[in-house]
Amino acid sequence: MFSQNMDNIKLGEIIASVSDSIQGNIGRWQFVIKNTPFICVTDETNNRMRIISPIAESSSLDDEMKTNALVANFHSALDVKYAISDGILWSAYIHPLKELTEMQVKDAISQVFFANRTFGTTYSSTDLIFGGNQNGEAIEEKEKKPIKKEKF
Repeated sequence: MFSQNMDNIKLGEIIASVSDSIQGNIGRWQFVIKNTPFICVTDETNNRMRIISPIAESSSLDDEMKTNALVANFHSALDVKYAISDGILWSAYIHPLKELTEMQVKDAISQVFFANRTFGTTYSSTDLIFGGNQNGEAIEEKEKKPIKKEKF
């Protein structure tokens, strides 16, 4: 089955099942997992959704952090990306809504969570590094620690 027919009702149920707290309306939720805030917004008409989590004010980022985030977008932030909007650095997952499966939604939330938590250290959304860093340039890390798979 290629089309999963995900909609706002199913998506809201999935988010509620994995979050510590949730508020909002259908198509726009704010939720928290392990003290990490998230926002999920959808547009059923245009078949789009995004799950985002604020990390820091963009004005607090130095050039090295911004460069590391861009490198991570290519190698270690797999299905999520670091992005700046409205003066905030976010970890963001953006996808067509209808095609999502329940497992993809849960994985997306997990990746947004870990990209948020690892910003400034490993800059990664999972323990997989896709393709490696082809130029051999290491991301300088303040504190390297393995990603601990947390259940949420």
